[in-house]
This record gives sequence, structure tokens and C-alpha cells, in this order.
Amino acid sequence: MTTTPAAAGSRRGRTRRRPSSGANNGQSRRPQHDSSEQAPGAQADLIDVSATTASPVPDDATFADLGVPAPITEMLARNGVTSPFPIQWATLPDSLAGRDVLGRGQTGSGKTIAFAIPTVAALAASSTKRQSGRPRALILVPTRELANQVAEVITPLATAMSLRVSTIFGGVGQNPQVNAL
Repeated sequence: MTTTPAAAGSRRGRTRRRPSSGANNGQSRRPQHDSSEQAPGAQADLIDVSATTASPVPDDATFADLGVPAPITEMLARNGVTSPFPIQWATLPDSLAGRDVLGRGQTGSGKTIAFAIPTVAALAASSTKRQSGRPRALILVPTRELANQVAEVITPLATAMSLRVSTIFGGVGQNPQVNAL
């Protein structure tokens, strides 16, 4: 899964979705794949979150509606996060199904949770055994500050699924970071 991380926050962003080709009264929970816009074999959608394009999230929408595992949904609710932001509503059904999704949006639009939930869910469901010194997921960000912000969002999700998170960055002692791995 590929995304642009940022800290979760307010609902300022909006989501544009492609029109639905199915029933559902013209309402689509997620964008339809249009293979004419993609390279052969590609399975990525671009979900554009901006102030000028809107696709409302139903008022009664929940993370459980999107297929988010119960321990994560419960952890989010304990932290006061009960309904998904537009980018989460648009991307989680596809990303939880294992499809690649490229999302972009303003700071505070909910991108970090949008990519963290499927990452944590996939790791928890994986049959790959944990091995010392061999991380099973890697999230690259350009700054130490952003690495810490992303870790703050992901850690409670990972903890809910009995997983651990470590941050690695320069300018500090290497040994504690190696030991964390």
C-alpha cells in the first residue's frame, strides 16, 4: 500500500470518487477500478482529497462498516474516533482487501489512520512468524518529527493487535534502535 502520511485530525478534506456503475442508488462506497487509466496489471486508485471535491461519509458510518477488525475498531472508539474521515471511507475497503491505493490530502485529513489500519490488520492476519532483526513492515517518511507522529498514531493500533512499533532515525544512538529491532 502506498500513501502520503500525515497526522490524523479534523475533517477538512473531501474525497472525489469515480461514479458507481452498479446499483446502490448511484451511491458508491469506494471508487471503481478503471483499467483504461492504469498500466497493465496495476491495481492502484488515486483518491483525491481536496476542499473542492466532496463525497460525503454517511453520518452513521463506522469503521466496522468498512471491515476494520474489531480490536482496532474498539481501540479507535476508546480514543474517541468513531466514524471514518472521507479518505478512510474511500480507501479502507480496497486497502483492507489487499489492493494498492495511493491517497493524498491535506494535513489532518486522516491519511495516517487510512494507511495504518490495513497495514496493522495485514500483519496481524499474516502467518509469517516474527523474527528478531527482521521487520515485517517499513514506513518511510522524510523527517524525524513525522516518523514520531506516524508512530504515535500506529502504536495504539498495533498494540490492539499484539504488535510492536519501533522508529529508526539518525542523530541518536544506534544501539538502542538496533536492540528495538
